[in-house]
Amino acid sequence: MESRCFVALGANLGDPAATVKAAIAALGALPEARVLAISSLYRTAPVGLKHQPDFINAVVEMIAVPPAPTFLDQLFAIEARFGRERSIPNAPRTLDLDLLLHGETISADPRCTLPHPRLHERAFVLAPLAEIAPSLLIPGHGPVSELLARCVGQRIDKVVAETV
Repeated sequence: MESRCFVALGANLGDPAATVKAAIAALGALPEARVLAISSLYRTAPVGLKHQPDFINAVVEMIAVPPAPTFLDQLFAIEARFGRERSIPNAPRTLDLDLLLHGETISADPRCTLPHPRLHERAFVLAPLAEIAPSLLIPGHGPVSELLARCVGQRIDKVVAETV
């Protein structure tokens, strides 16, 4: 069964804009999935570990057939192809792919928590998400636009010169 999914992308090592664009192409090449919408690129300040380069972020809306855990494994495989190493939380990274929503799936499984557990409090996810799905409701939290309005003080800038 097809599910409407949203995937957040982020990178801050190497050439992050090029990496995010290449990762979007890799998402589009996944079997049993297709890209429906792509947000603009956004430059954001790091969260957690502050002394690292800014991130380039985007969100992609997709249709995916695989169930959420299988789809998440596919995302992890793409991260690995781009050299992702998981050291400490919030560390700099070549690529980060987060499964934000997978259809109507609600899961508290620590490996595949849906909706993504911090989605509702992070402007670097909510701003690109609001761009491509402004009326989206985040289960248990509310409309994307209202959640984004609560993220005051989180620096996020649309990267105007970059097109995806």
